[in-house]
Amino acid sequence: MKVIENYKNFTDTKKSIVTIGTFDGVHIGHQKIIEQLVNTAKKNNCNSVLLTFFPHPRMVLQKDNSIKLINTIDERIEILQKTGLDYLIIHPFDKEFSRLTAFDFVRDILVNHLHTSHLVVGYDHRFGRNREGDFEQLEEYGAMYDFDVHEIPAQDINAISVSSTKVRKALSDGEMQKVKKYLGHYFSLSGIVVKGERLGNTIGYPTANLEIKESYKLVPKKGAYLVRSIIDNTEVYGMMNIGVRPTVHGAHQTIETYFFNFQGDLYEKHLKIELLEFLREEQKFESVDALKKQLALDKKKSLELLEN
Repeated sequence: MKVIENYKNFTDTKKSIVTIGTFDGVHIGHQKIIEQLVNTAKKNNCNSVLLTFFPHPRMVLQKDNSIKLINTIDERIEILQKTGLDYLIIHPFDKEFSRLTAFDFVRDILVNHLHTSHLVVGYDHRFGRNREGDFEQLEEYGAMYDFDVHEIPAQDINAISVSSTKVRKALSDGEMQKVKKYLGHYFSLSGIVVKGERLGNTIGYPTANLEIKESYKLVPKKGAYLVRSIIDNTEVYGMMNIGVRPTVHGAHQTIETYFFNFQGDLYEKHLKIELLEFLREEQKFESVDALKKQLALDKKKSLELLEN
């Protein structure tokens, strides 16, 4: 899969089968759409192309910094790499681009740049300035410019019974097995290990303090999790705590992971950590000793889960 930033940099002249969307989470519903796209493209000797936009339109048009996405853009690229797509085009979304009319969008992007012969869209897809374009308009433009339009019916999407909204809800509830079922893989957090307050070292549970630079990345429910990562080409398991550490009067949310059977310096390393299972809610303990006892119980529960 070739990743292209800005549709103007797409230079392949072969006909394309195109889909458009955010594809946040790249859940199993998205995967089904992409699989159909890739298969149709292969049968017709066309390029399979996914066109997406970044930042999310709401971040630009409504200055909505509260929006949280299941994937960072880098995570989305990593997942899409495995789908068999020929091209992923990430077009920068800004106010100037948002003023493009539906007609100009079709003519300039889909027809003149991407050489679209077939377009696949969701049943409620809107596009162009003020979301003025809809499926009926796409069909009109398709007849004008000689491309087919396929709308994925609502019942097809509902039959899969998954949506990005459902994934977000499961993450906010700590239902990690449900999240895995929806995504087809474990949810992960990625970032750089930074120096923390080193309290874990003093109680026998040294932790890697993960800093996620993307403020729009969705972080799941506060609490303790069983996790997995690859460090120096070795699979390691551990326990992650997401929260404000009320026992030691923490002032801001941290993401700290204690890895079992691991010794080594992780500072400044980039880690991708998969969240396998929710262990318990975050809670305030009466003392550091009480916290230490709970961590021992968390570790015991984690090892039992791994054995099973």
